[in-house]
Amino acid sequence: MKIAIGLPSRIADISAEVIIEWATRAERGPFSSIVVTDRVVSAALEPLAVLAVAAGATKRIGLMTSVVIGPTRETTLLARQAATIDVLSNGRLCLGVGIGVRENDYLATGNDFHRRGRRSAEQYATLRRLWAGEKLSAETGVIAPKSPRPGGPELLIGGYVPAIAERIAKWGDGYMAPGGGEPEAMAKLWQRLNQLWQQEKRSGKPRWVGASYFALGPKASEQAGAYIQANYGYNPQLAATRLSTLPTTRAALEESIKRQADMGVDEFVLRPCAEDLQQMDLLAEVADRLG
Repeated sequence: MKIAIGLPSRIADISAEVIIEWATRAERGPFSSIVVTDRVVSAALEPLAVLAVAAGATKRIGLMTSVVIGPTRETTLLARQAATIDVLSNGRLCLGVGIGVRENDYLATGNDFHRRGRRSAEQYATLRRLWAGEKLSAETGVIAPKSPRPGGPELLIGGYVPAIAERIAKWGDGYMAPGGGEPEAMAKLWQRLNQLWQQEKRSGKPRWVGASYFALGPKASEQAGAYIQANYGYNPQLAATRLSTLPTTRAALEESIKRQADMGVDEFVLRPCAEDLQQMDLLAEVADRLG
């Protein structure tokens, strides 16, 4: 199982220098991808812009969103942005897309929160068409640049509801499991996805990417608590769930990684709760130890 590391792009007042240092050091380490997350109503950095900067600072490491909130974005622009990053990074982009759970992100962008599931299905179909070089209508031409990979960037779809499996089987390349999700529910969705994948006569097999926050070192518990409160404090129950599953010791982190591997996860994203580079160094030691 591959280990990916999140960039600290949602931590307040993060600088370009810190983002670039994290990206370049991650590339020199045992990590498969660098990963960013999304919010609209937030002072955090915009994720696709962060990946564009990271793409220019790296050569090998994968670039991943986990996830962008697709229905808050205009689809043709998202298709262009993603394809552009994929071209400039020589095919390293993995676009993880989900629908989000916070209504204010939709209010801020003028989109209907209650139609987000239906809109996401329409969006995935359109992304595939645009990346294949199709026209949206007779009046439009080609909209997105041609990706180094046939069919466009890798598209992973995230979420909790059973309908996610159907959307992945039709349009996605795999499942982007939410951090802190129930293992039993995710395993059930994964089983259903593999059945639908065969029914759709898709070649190969879907990819499964898991995710979790982590914090290590002498201030781990303090940093974890502060980060979760800042990002999930609007929902005390969700914040408590996130915090209860967040590893803050090496032993707990190793157990979390092993559990994901045993479930069949292909790549596990670990998102830091602090910007200090010691977090990456400590995670690299754990990753190297587990091989």
